[in-house]
Parts: sequence; C-alpha cells; structure tokens
Amino acid sequence: MADDKSKQGNRDRSRVAGDEDYEIRYFAQEAGISIEQARDLIARHGNDRETLIREAKKLS
Repeated sequence: MADDKSKQGNRDRSRVAGDEDYEIRYFAQEAGISIEQARDLIARHGNDRETLIREAKKLS
C-alpha cells in the first residue's frame, strides 16, 4: 500500500520501508551502497535509518 502523503513526520523519515523498492533504492543511493547491500542491512539490522547508515559506512 502506498504511503499516506498527508502524514509526513519525522517518525516516518527515521525508518526505511524495507518492503518498498523505491525506499530501498533511495537509501542505497543515499548511503553509497548497492541495492543488494541495502536489502541485506535491512534484513540484519531492521529499518532504523540511523542504524542502517552507521552500518553502511562500515561497508565503504
């Protein structure tokens, strides 16, 4: 189901929707990693953006 664009708060931005391809692509680009690496990080560490960015830096 699509995101509700009327509900745009910081809580939504602090998470990466692991089941949405566009969110994974955006996160991968933002973090400078591949889409496969992004999916793997989400699977291992959950969807907290701060944690994922920290872990992605370890890959670079």
